[in-house]
Amino acid sequence: MSNGKIRHMFPGGNTSEGFYSYYDYILPQDEATRIFIIKGGPGVGKSTFMKQSGQDLLKEGYDVEFMHCSSDPESLDGLVIPALKVALIDGTAPHIVDPKNPGAVDEIIHLGDFWDEDGMKSNREDIMKANNEVGRLFARAYRYLKAASYVYEDNIKIYELASNRQQANIIAYRIIEDIFGDEKAAENEGGTRCLFASAITPSGLKNYLPSILNTNRLIVLKGHKGTGREVLLEKIVEAAVIRGYYVECYYCPMTPEKLEHIVIPGKDISIATSSRYHVVLTEDRENYNLDDYLDAAVIKYYKDIAEYNKLEFEGLLNRAILTIQKAKKVHDEMEQYYIHNMDFNALQKCRRETVKKILKPYCRN
Repeated sequence: MSNGKIRHMFPGGNTSEGFYSYYDYILPQDEATRIFIIKGGPGVGKSTFMKQSGQDLLKEGYDVEFMHCSSDPESLDGLVIPALKVALIDGTAPHIVDPKNPGAVDEIIHLGDFWDEDGMKSNREDIMKANNEVGRLFARAYRYLKAASYVYEDNIKIYELASNRQQANIIAYRIIEDIFGDEKAAENEGGTRCLFASAITPSGLKNYLPSILNTNRLIVLKGHKGTGREVLLEKIVEAAVIRGYYVECYYCPMTPEKLEHIVIPGKDISIATSSRYHVVLTEDRENYNLDDYLDAAVIKYYKDIAEYNKLEFEGLLNRAILTIQKAKKVHDEMEQYYIHNMDFNALQKCRRETVKKILKPYCRN
């Protein structure tokens, strides 16, 4: 038996709107057979529980999706086994997840059952102090990101002014015709799944694009934000959904309601944007550069402002990243209070039993 394959993505992000969650799209309730919600403090082993469970399921031949934490991309916030329609999700702050259909779909795994309560209480004041400091640091980081977004938006307005939107429309309809041909609207509308391919993390800008854009065909859209890339993608998503297709939609970690990439599994095609912040290699790939249609006179007129905005944006972004780094350092220190009071042998037993429970209806004889 060959091992399954892994895809990596982020279900939430540190954005200009604060922590932004697409957790409801990890595995929707109406599609799930089982969702395990893992509760417990930092350092109790939630991420390791999911990583090791994922490795066990990979060995069983199942593909898995690792949902990474934007505040520590080496950690997991979720695990999905698409073929089994099962997910494990970190249900603690800031992405609080509670059961919606307890017993029928959701089940809570409380890792607090495996800690020494007296040991935890003895560190009460230090834990509360560290937790409050983490909250203050993230609030500051989000203010930096909000400020950065205003500067970023000003450059978007410049490129919107210089762009030729009709060319973006022409490219959109060319791609739609190429992908769907004469397919008509389906009787049943398709759907979308919203996540992040990139994140603003303590180690800088991180993306999992090679893992996500794993389709046979890839179209790359180059050009600055404001040239019509997002509108172009939205038109293709709309066309796909009307025709009954399911679409994975990946959003911008700075402005989390703006599309950056889409995947249409039913057509084995991905359409991605490429920029200085997330480069998608275009060699041997179809690509369109919307900067080719910019009004050169407008760009020249606003050149100094655009350059100033870029420098200010990157300065604020870097300050936000440094602040998130500080938050992680304090968070890591807080984890030690939990780690030293955990019964990890009992936790491992619980994890193995959970994997058996996941596989029981599908045991391969």
